[in-house]
Amino acid sequence: MDKDRVKGAVNDAAGRAKRQVGEWTGDTKAQAEGAAQQIQGKAQKAWGQVKDAARDAKSQADHEQAENERQRERERENERQAEHASKHS
Repeated sequence: MDKDRVKGAVNDAAGRAKRQVGEWTGDTKAQAEGAAQQIQGKAQKAWGQVKDAARDAKSQADHEQAENERQRERERENERQAEHASKHS
């Protein structure tokens, strides 16, 4: 999990708490600051999710490329064996 997702979750929760306290006390400045912190946290979480998705996609592509290379090597080995067998029969 990307660190931005964690930091974003913390900012979102802290902002929500600050906004709620502001609502209970009638402190509109705290409400606005809390709402802004919540928005920042949500954006940060979303950015972390994007980074995780990109990392996962790259990992999957790397895995598929490696598997394709192994398959091509098996096919080359099979061709060599078939060529060898045809020479010796």
